[in-house]
Amino acid sequence: MKAIAIIPAYREEGRVGKVVAAVRGYLADVLVVDDGSPDGTGAEAARAGALVVRLEPNRGKGAALLAGLAEARRRGFDVAVTLDADGQHDAAAIPAMLETLARGADIVIGTRMKNLRRMPPQRIFSNTFTSAVISALGGRLVRDSQTGYRALRLAAVENLPLTRRGFDLESEILIRAGRAGAKIVHVPVPTIYGDEKSKINVLADTYRFFRVVFADLADRLER
Repeated sequence: MKAIAIIPAYREEGRVGKVVAAVRGYLADVLVVDDGSPDGTGAEAARAGALVVRLEPNRGKGAALLAGLAEARRRGFDVAVTLDADGQHDAAAIPAMLETLARGADIVIGTRMKNLRRMPPQRIFSNTFTSAVISALGGRLVRDSQTGYRALRLAAVENLPLTRRGFDLESEILIRAGRAGAKIVHVPVPTIYGDEKSKINVLADTYRFFRVVFADLADRLER
C-alpha cells in the first residue's frame, strides 16, 4: 500500500509542527491542508516536512479533508491516514491501523471508546448516541463516530455521493461507505485531551449531524 497522512488544519500554529514530526516517524509522506488559517499554520507544517495545500478562504473541515483526499489520489496514493492537527491523536497507532487495513479492511477507525477516563462526560454521551445512529443508518458497527483518526482505502470512498463540507462530512462518509458495503474495523487508540480548544460548535454541529441523518432518510424514501 502507498500511504499518506492527511491533516486538515485551521489555526493550529504551535501544534501542527509537532503533529507532523510525530507522524513522519511512521509515514514519510504527510499532507497538511491549511484551511485558510490567518496564522502561521501552513508555514509551520512545511518547516516540519509536510506537503502543504492551502484553501482560501476557510471552507470547513470536511472541505479540507476532501481536498486532501483528492490531492492524495492525484499523487498516486491508495491509502490515507487522517488525523487532527491539535495533537489529540497518537501517531504511534498508525502502524496498527495500516496493518488492519492491509488485512482487508476498507476503513479503520481509531476508537477511543475503550479508554474513556480522560473523555469529558458530554463527549461520551454525544459520541455514544451519534455512533449508534450512524451504525443503524450505515449498517455497520461504528464505535467512535466523532474521531477524525482513521485509515482509508481511497477506492472505498472516492465514488461516494458526499455533499457535506463541515465536521458532518465524517459522519456522512461512514454512513455512505457502510451502505456501499465497506468493511469498517476498529483499532483502540489512547484518549488524549490537552489545553487545545475544540473547534466543534455544539449547537451548529448537532444541527448539521441531524441534517445528514434526515438527508439520508429522505434519500432512502426516494428510492
